[in-house]
Amino acid sequence: MSQDSKEIKLSRDCEAVQIPSGQKSLLPAGFEVYIVQELGGSFTVRAMNGLFRIEGKHADALGREVDASGPDRSPDAIQVKGTFDEKYVWEALRACFDPEIPVNIVDLGLIYDLKSEEVVDGMFRVQVKMTLTAPGCGMGQVIANDAQDNILKVPGVADAIVEIVWDPPWHQSMITPEGRKVLGL
Repeated sequence: MSQDSKEIKLSRDCEAVQIPSGQKSLLPAGFEVYIVQELGGSFTVRAMNGLFRIEGKHADALGREVDASGPDRSPDAIQVKGTFDEKYVWEALRACFDPEIPVNIVDLGLIYDLKSEEVVDGMFRVQVKMTLTAPGCGMGQVIANDAQDNILKVPGVADAIVEIVWDPPWHQSMITPEGRKVLGL
């Protein structure tokens, strides 16, 4: 996680997603932002007109590179070898973050169910049911897409389906002890 108080001017036009609406935006070169979160290979930035999520592939616009060395590493940095194993799917999900909360979606308690089934010759379909911290959050599909993309990078995964569900409703008691520690709860 990173919290900068230093103003950054974007060096080039940059695609972003406005938080919490989920609306896609193009931030122009020279736009002034402050990084408030740098986790899971993406950046949450604050600007005069709100919060935005910028994917790691646009790190250069912020004058940054994605740090793939720590627990908030980029999903591309997850090292998995060999055949399919569900533990690698869980690791891939731990590289996904809500852009407003510095805890991965597993420790935040957003993953309700994970099932895998072999579909052909050692290749698996993974199905995940997840929720969000608040109904109507516009970032839901963005987070679900991150989860799906990360799962598809796991060896032996042929297909990944991530479904957003609302039952049971999420509440703070679903946060793991590790997540509580990060949040200071």
